[in-house]
Amino acid sequence: MSTTSLGSKSLSILSDSSPMDCYVAKATNSAARPWVIVAMELFGVNDHIRDIADRLSAQGYNAIAPNFYHRTLPGASFPFSEDGRKQGFEHLHMLKRHGVVNDVDAVMNWIRAQSEQRTTVAFLGFSLGGHIAYLASTQFAIAACACFYGGWITSNDIPLSQPDATITLTPGIAAHNGRIIYFAGGRDHVISREQLDQLSLALIAAHANHEIVIYPEAQHGFFCEMRETFHRSSRDDAWTRVLSLFAEALGQEDIPRNAIAGPGA
Repeated sequence: MSTTSLGSKSLSILSDSSPMDCYVAKATNSAARPWVIVAMELFGVNDHIRDIADRLSAQGYNAIAPNFYHRTLPGASFPFSEDGRKQGFEHLHMLKRHGVVNDVDAVMNWIRAQSEQRTTVAFLGFSLGGHIAYLASTQFAIAACACFYGGWITSNDIPLSQPDATITLTPGIAAHNGRIIYFAGGRDHVISREQLDQLSLALIAAHANHEIVIYPEAQHGFFCEMRETFHRSSRDDAWTRVLSLFAEALGQEDIPRNAIAGPGA
């Protein structure tokens, strides 16, 4: 079940009997275009996430950004501030794995209903959303996943990574023939080198099609121009890699790409 109001780029999809609000940005000739699910940071579906969805739409993809906090706060959108971070953590700790998996399933079913033909789906996630993107790739046929500085994947510190750490589900990426790129900054205070090594070993052991890209001078949140940790050269290179991955995996290599001017440029 769903209700749409695409004029205002808003959408509600029913997941576990809870209306899940989403931001939608459709491309020209949208019925024939593939979809990218954009997974939010700790701060909800805020201006940064909506901007990324719009940028993907301009590149020829349909994009949808679900509010994974919908059970506890419909319309969740927090500023990049200490107060916004505090609010985000409150809702993060109420986010359960089975609920997120059901949410992704509901979005995937909705996407299938919109398409004139069988469509491929990609995932793009940031921080908390990077974790969600990684998790989704272990559970669903996600053609390509771009995971930016996804946290808590190697631990079970939050409900999303319980009962067993999400990294233990890594073989599911290979089982679904998925492709994943994990991006991190060399100066990230959240993602340690030990965690990156654990991810690398898990992906190799699972024979997953993957790449881990580390930008030595970048910090956590480097992709976002709205944050103090924004790092332009790292963002631009990562955006180019994301577009190349999606174009190849989603069969859209004929679409001209504006690879240099990333989101917010």
